[in-house]
Amino acid sequence: MAILRHRCISLPVRRKSLMHTHPSPMANAAASANARVLSIVSTLYRSESYLVRFIEACEAAAASLGIDDYEFVFVDDGSPDHSVALLRSLQPEKPRIRIIELARNFGHHQAALAGLHHAKGARIFLIDCDLEVDPAVLVAFWRKFEQCDADVVYGYQEERKGGLVERGAGGLFWRLFNLMSDTRVPVNLVTERLMTRRYVDALLSLNDRNIFLAGMMAWAGFSQVGMPVTKLQRQGRSTYSFAKRLRLLARAITSFSAKPLYVSLWIGILALAASCSHAAYIIVRKLLHPESTLVGFPSIVALLTGMFGVMMLALGIIGLYVARIFVQTQGRPIFIIKHID
Repeated sequence: MAILRHRCISLPVRRKSLMHTHPSPMANAAASANARVLSIVSTLYRSESYLVRFIEACEAAAASLGIDDYEFVFVDDGSPDHSVALLRSLQPEKPRIRIIELARNFGHHQAALAGLHHAKGARIFLIDCDLEVDPAVLVAFWRKFEQCDADVVYGYQEERKGGLVERGAGGLFWRLFNLMSDTRVPVNLVTERLMTRRYVDALLSLNDRNIFLAGMMAWAGFSQVGMPVTKLQRQGRSTYSFAKRLRLLARAITSFSAKPLYVSLWIGILALAASCSHAAYIIVRKLLHPESTLVGFPSIVALLTGMFGVMMLALGIIGLYVARIFVQTQGRPIFIIKHID
C-alpha cells in the first residue's frame, strides 16, 4: 500500500455498502438541525493522566483551522480510573465535551464504534487520547482532506515505534492478515483518521458482531488516502498485551477470510497422501521381500500422531468459524450504554 503514501489514491468503492446508508427525510432534517462541523471521537481506558493535555491540544488544532463548531465525544470503555469524573469536572467550562459511558469494558473497537454512532459532526476525527499521536495531526489531515477531496484520510506509521519485539509483532500481524484475508488493509495503520459523514454512516451500516475495525473500514470502500504519522512511545504500560494481539488476529482473519478453512483442507489432503504413501511402501516392501521383518513402528506412531494433530487443527479452525457464526446470529448489541452526559 505504499502507493497511498504521497499521492491522492482512492481505494475502490463497494457499491453494496451504500444500500443501507440513505436515512429518511425526517432523519436528515433532524441531523442537519443538530449537525456540527467536526466531532472529535476518542475512547477512555486508564486515560486520566492524558485528558487535560489531549483536550488542550485538540482545541489548539481546531483553532488553527478556524473551526469553532465542534464537539468532543468521549466513550468510557469501563475505565477503572477517574477519567469520567475528571471530564465531568471539566464540562462546566468546556460544554463541548460529551461523555458516553458503556455498561462495562467491551473493547477498544466496540467503544470507537459507540463514539461514531453518537458523533454529530459533518466530519469525524477518530483519535486515541493517550498522546502517542499528537492531536495536532488534525491540521495536516484536514488539509489533506481538502486537497484530495477524499472521504477518509487515515494515518499509518512509516516505521513502527517500540522495541524489536513490538515492531516485529506488529509487522507480522499485518503481513499475516493481508496474506490470509480477502480484504487488503494498509499496513501499520493507527487509530487516527478523519472521515466524512457519509462514510461513517456506511461503516455503521455493516452490522458486524465480530469487530475488527481496520478491516471494516477498508471493506467499506470510498475514497481513502493515507498519510504518515509519527507515533510516540506511550507513557506508562500499554493495555494492549501480546495475548490481546493474538486474539485480535484470530478474530480479524476469521471475520474477513475463509482461507484458513481451505488451508486446513489442503493440509489434511497432504497428510492423508503421506499416510497412504507410507502404507503403500510397507505393503510393496513386504511383497517384494517376504522374508523381511516389518520395521518402522516409531514412524507409524509419528504419522498417526501427526494425523491426529492435523485433525485437531482443522477442527479448531472450524470451531473458530462456528464461534463467529454463533456470535453473529445471537444478534446481541456490540456495546451497551449506561449513561450519556
